[in-house]
Amino acid sequence: MPTVRKADGRQNFERRVLLWQKGAETGKGIMLKKGESERAGGGYDYRWTQNGERRVIYAPTLQELREKKEEISADVLRGIRPNARILTVNDIYKMWVRDKMGLKDNTMLNYMYMYEMFVDPYIGKSKISGLLYSDVKGFYNMLYRERGLKVSTIDNVNTVLHQVLELAVQNRLIPANPSDNAIRELKHMHGKEIQKRQALTAKEQELFLDYLRSTPRYQHWYPVFLTMLYTGLRVGEITGLRWCDVDLENGFISVNHTLVYFKHDTNKCQFSIHKPKTEAGSRSVPIMSEVREALEQEKEYQDIAGLRCKVKVDGFSDFIFINRFGNVHNQNNLNRALRRIIRDCNKRVLSEAQKSENVTLLPDFSCHTLRHTFATRMCEMGINLKVIQDVLGHSDFSTTMNVYTDATSDFKKKEFQTLEKLLKGGSAE
Repeated sequence: MPTVRKADGRQNFERRVLLWQKGAETGKGIMLKKGESERAGGGYDYRWTQNGERRVIYAPTLQELREKKEEISADVLRGIRPNARILTVNDIYKMWVRDKMGLKDNTMLNYMYMYEMFVDPYIGKSKISGLLYSDVKGFYNMLYRERGLKVSTIDNVNTVLHQVLELAVQNRLIPANPSDNAIRELKHMHGKEIQKRQALTAKEQELFLDYLRSTPRYQHWYPVFLTMLYTGLRVGEITGLRWCDVDLENGFISVNHTLVYFKHDTNKCQFSIHKPKTEAGSRSVPIMSEVREALEQEKEYQDIAGLRCKVKVDGFSDFIFINRFGNVHNQNNLNRALRRIIRDCNKRVLSEAQKSENVTLLPDFSCHTLRHTFATRMCEMGINLKVIQDVLGHSDFSTTMNVYTDATSDFKKKEFQTLEKLLKGGSAE
């Protein structure tokens, strides 16, 4: 028999130790690496410990297992948690909904609506680990081109999606937020990054009110729109206004709640009452004589027509501005009415005007424009900024200052144009 030298025995022993450290041998004679194991029923496992937690992955073949191992190793180096690759955007959204705090109910409902209506059907099932900046940008472009959404609506979608993806970053599921600046180009291309809100001019304001007063078809809209124009109330504050909130004797409107209308899906809508978001939102607004007359007109009209408020929202009832069925209005109703009024008013102006006349036409505007117009008129009149802030319910003084700066800048330009005409010997008209 051949003699085995001690050196050879030592080498064999060291080889066996090394093989044991690296792994075992499969039934097919393939050497397994440390942590790898062959399952009795087929397939392979890889087990390891990370941050004190035992983890395992499975693959049907050894090659696939090792590819997964490489992906995991790369994620570990980037600080990404191993379970990130199996999570979808919808999974993160559920976590975000569960843990989100500090939002008003209506704000949260709007966020959820935007996500479930637009994000979920398109990229909600996408793996969070594979979502790229180009994917999010392409998604926003699709909403604009194919769905025909306004850039402002897409911006609202981005608001909630960015928060969801930011949660994934904070939980070390992805290294960076793929929605960062994804909407910037779309907003810039369409001039929506900074959109200055326009107020009605004094002539446009006069035309609007005169048309409402003189047109039987639209006279019933006069009280609500004049009240908005002369108080600066937000649309939810005006639709939620009750008779008990109005003190005609002392000349004040108490603003202490908002009527919120939210469309949950295509078949279900609901109203709810919410308290103002900030302390500044709860306020008293002085009643001018025009508002007093408009409210008295509305009361008289309802008495003659036998109209009574038939709805109760979260215990609130007796709303002032109701439709012919006794139901409260929502923002969509009011804005649709404005579009019809603007259209018909301009038709009348153009039909009655002579070709040589320089006529005033109503621009396209919304309910919020009436609030902004009221703020602009106050600024033009030189009313104290603190009073403007209190009446409008601005919690941040910078918001009031922005309105003041825009309003006074435009007003100064117009005044200097008038001055220039006078200096040249022309008419101020």
